[in-house]
Amino acid sequence: MSIETNGINAIPDSERYGKPSGLFPVWFSWNISIFGITCGMYVFSLGLSVWQAMLAGVLGYFLSCSLVGILAVGSVRTGLPTLAQSRLCFGIDGNRIPAFFGYVANMGWKVTMLSMASTTLADLLAHLMPFLEDAAGKPSSGCLFFSFAAVIVLTMVGAVYGYQIILKVERWIALITGIMTAIYLFFFIPQIDFSQLNSAPSGSFAAFLGGVVLAMTMVGLGFLNYGGDYSRYLPRNSSAGAVIFWTTTGIALPVSVLLILGVMLSVGNPALLEQAAHEPLAALTGILPFWFYVPFSMVIIISLISAGMTGVYSSGLALMAAGVPFSRVTTTLMNAVIIALGCFYLTFISDSFLSTFSSFLASISVIMGSWGAIEIVDLLRQRRMQWDISMADPTNGNSRAYRWSAMLSLLIATIIGLGTITSTDPYIGRITSFLLSEEAEQSTFAAANVGLVAAMISGALIYALLTFVIKPQTRR
Repeated sequence: MSIETNGINAIPDSERYGKPSGLFPVWFSWNISIFGITCGMYVFSLGLSVWQAMLAGVLGYFLSCSLVGILAVGSVRTGLPTLAQSRLCFGIDGNRIPAFFGYVANMGWKVTMLSMASTTLADLLAHLMPFLEDAAGKPSSGCLFFSFAAVIVLTMVGAVYGYQIILKVERWIALITGIMTAIYLFFFIPQIDFSQLNSAPSGSFAAFLGGVVLAMTMVGLGFLNYGGDYSRYLPRNSSAGAVIFWTTTGIALPVSVLLILGVMLSVGNPALLEQAAHEPLAALTGILPFWFYVPFSMVIIISLISAGMTGVYSSGLALMAAGVPFSRVTTTLMNAVIIALGCFYLTFISDSFLSTFSSFLASISVIMGSWGAIEIVDLLRQRRMQWDISMADPTNGNSRAYRWSAMLSLLIATIIGLGTITSTDPYIGRITSFLLSEEAEQSTFAAANVGLVAAMISGALIYALLTFVIKPQTRR
C-alpha cells in the first residue's frame, strides 16, 4: 500500500516481475464499459450498413491496438515509460513537444471518461434522492458539482498511489465489470430488432474508411502514448509476441464485442442515436429496471474511474517527460484542476458530446498517431543500439538535445493531417482543414478524416527515409 516512488526512470531488473498475461486485466478493466456500445452507434451513424460498421469498427480497433502493443515492447526492453522512451527518438528537449501533446491527449480522454462518470453518478443520486433534481427532472447543478468532486477525489487517490495499487485494483474491477456487463446484455439484447439488420443501405468506401479511422481514434490511438507505462515492470526478456498479444486483446476484444452490439441496436433506432450523441450512457441505462439500474450505474462509475485513474497516472509521467520539474505525485495532483475545467466545458458549454468528442479525438490523434508511427520505426534503431537508456537521461553526456530527423517528420506529418481533416466543433475547427478547398472540405474523404492515416504513413515514411536511407545523423 506504499506510494510508488518510481517516476520516469528506468525500472531496475530487481524490481521487475510478472508475466505478459497480467497486462490483459489491466487493459480489459476500463474497456469493458458499456460506453463501447455507444462507440458502435457512432460508427454506424456515419452512414454504413450494419455489416460495414461492424467490420470497420473491429478492423480499426485491432489495427490501432496492435500499435499500442508494439510500443509496449520497447518499454519492456528499457524499463522506461512510453513518453520517456521517445527521448531516444526525439532527443531530451525535442521530446518535450510530443510529451506535451501526449499529456493533452491523456487529459482529454480522462476528461471525457470522468465527465461521464460524474454525470452518471449525478443521475443515480437524482434518481435515489428526487430533491436533487431541477425543474426539468435533471440533476441539479449542485448535484453535478458534488459528483465531479467525488469522482475526481477517488481518481486521484489511485493515481497518486501508483502502479502497484492500480494493478491490484484493476484485476477486481475487470472481473466485476465483466460480470455486470454480461448481465446487462440480458436486458440489452431483447432491444435489438434482428429483422432490421439488413435494412440499412451500404455506405461508400470512403465512409467505410471513415469508420475505420473513427474506431482507431476512439480506442487504440488514445492509448499509444502510455501503452508501455504498464509493461515496464515486466522482466526484460519477456516475449515480445506475448506483450503485443495480451495488450491488443485486452483492449480490442471487449470493445469489439460491445461495438457489434451497439451497431445492431442502432438499426431503426434514430431516437436512440440522437440521445447517444448528447448523453452517451443515459441512452443505454434507460432500458434497465430500477433494481438493476442502481448497482449497474455504480459499476459504470467504478469502471470509468478506473480508466481515469490509469490515465491520470500516465498524465503525471507525461508531464515529467515534458520537463516539468516536479515529482510524480505533484504532477498527478496538478491534473485535478485541469480535469475539473475540462469536465465543466464538456458538461455545461459544449452543445454536443459527440461533436466535441470526435473532433478532439481526430485532431489530437493526428499528432500522437504520427508520433507513434515515428516511434515504432525508431524501435528498429533503438534495438540496434541495444536499448541504450543513457540516451534518455538528461544528466548523461550520451544524450542529445534534439534529433531533427524525428522532429521534422512529426512537423510535416502533423501539417498534412490537420490540414486534411475536418471538425464539427467550431472551436477545434479553427485548426483543421486549412489545406482543403471549400469543395474538398465537403467531400466524403475529408469528412471521413482519412487525413489521419495519411499523416501516420507520411510520418513513418519520412522518418524511415531520413534515418535509414539519407542518414543525416550518426547512429545516436
